[in-house]
Amino acid sequence: MLDIDAATAAKALFEQASLDHISLVGVSGYRSYLSQKQLYENALKRNSTAVAAPGTSEHQSGLALDVSCPSLNFELEESFSDTKEGKWLKAHAPIHGFILRYPKRKEHITGYPFEPWHIRFVGKTLSLYLSLTGLTLEEYHGMKLTQTF
Repeated sequence: MLDIDAATAAKALFEQASLDHISLVGVSGYRSYLSQKQLYENALKRNSTAVAAPGTSEHQSGLALDVSCPSLNFELEESFSDTKEGKWLKAHAPIHGFILRYPKRKEHITGYPFEPWHIRFVGKTLSLYLSLTGLTLEEYHGMKLTQTF
C-alpha cells in the first residue's frame, strides 16, 4: 500500500523498468505502527540503529518503498547500488518523482546508513531538483528554513 500519487508514480517507474529490461521488485512499502515497532525492536536486539523508531518511519507515510532485484534474491543490501537494477533506479527514480532517500556519504546528514534501495516519493519537480543538486531532503528543508523573504 502506498499513497495514491506515490503508487501511480511507482507503477510508471516499474513499467519503464520493465520496458528497459530491468527487473525491479517492491519489497516493502507502507508499514503499520505495529509492523514498524516489531522491525525496530528486532533491530535493537541486533544492536542495529538502521531501522526508524515506530512513528518516525517514512514507510508509515505511504511515500517510501524499498526496492530490490532477483540477482540479490530480493534482499536489501548495499550491493544493490552496484547492480544494473540499482544503477538504473538511481538514474530513473527522479524522473518519476522519487529520490534515493539515504545516499552514500550523506549519513551524517540523514542520520541513516546508505540505503540504495530506499526510495521516497517527493514529486517530479523536487526529485529532479534534488537529483541535479545532490542535496538530501534534510539539506533542502534546511535551506528553505534559513531563507528570508
